[in-house]
Amino acid sequence: MTGASGQVGGELLETLKPLGEVVAPMRAKMDLANAASVREMIRAVKPRWIVNSGAYTAVDKAESEPELAYAINADTVKVIGEEARAIGAGVIHFSTDYVFDGLGSAPYVETDATGPVSVYGASKLAGERALADSGAGHMIFRTSWVYGARGKNFLLTILKLARERETLRVVADQHGAPTWSRDLAKMTASVIGRCEVAAHGRELSDVLVEVGGVYHAAGAGETTWFGFAAEAVRLLREKEPGTRLASIEAITTAEYPTAAERPANSRMDCGKLKERFGWKMMNWRDSLREVLAGL
Repeated sequence: MTGASGQVGGELLETLKPLGEVVAPMRAKMDLANAASVREMIRAVKPRWIVNSGAYTAVDKAESEPELAYAINADTVKVIGEEARAIGAGVIHFSTDYVFDGLGSAPYVETDATGPVSVYGASKLAGERALADSGAGHMIFRTSWVYGARGKNFLLTILKLARERETLRVVADQHGAPTWSRDLAKMTASVIGRCEVAAHGRELSDVLVEVGGVYHAAGAGETTWFGFAAEAVRLLREKEPGTRLASIEAITTAEYPTAAERPANSRMDCGKLKERFGWKMMNWRDSLREVLAGL
């Protein structure tokens, strides 16, 4: 498993344990920016599954560091695919809503045309294609607005700033759904488990020919960044009555310029995941309440 120190990776360390031994080397032993070190690690471990939760995710910084973004998000994924194919391992890879241009008016399905508008999105799409072209049995889970109780994410930033400031101005014209990192990790373990059951007496690669490919796996429901922030602060007020917290003000994307362009529509239809694996992603409001209750 890659990305053990990340939001999703930290949760995967727990959810994957019941399935078998989890080898999760840190950067000193396997650097995702160095494809050769990834190749060496895979050859040394010879895993049955490779779960790639590591990525270059600094969306704005990627605009000025395209080589590093592509090295981690595309070149290394290509190597993972090549090595997995050579040993018959299955690959789980995480991608993003940023592979779309965000101009659509409906939730995106897996077969919709892609068209990233940022270096980050383009590098993640290149990784998807490299994995598909490698011939390895794989599943790609596109997700959005990932957050949780650990690491750096929008929720933790909002909660911190809400205690420090009078007013927070948050973008209200980008639509999508927050996804709890733990829900994503639980889904991943469930899918791997189902594949292992299906592989009883069969080659894993044959099972992945049948069920592999791209799946959308984002929180159920929809909101905006403003809606997410407002609900988080409302729940914090419930939890800590009397605490002085910032008011939340809605603004447009144009009022909050960033180096990388963001998709206006990041909504994703997760029906295929439910149909194929029986997994329904948590509604973002329910997961947010659960995360806040645990903080």
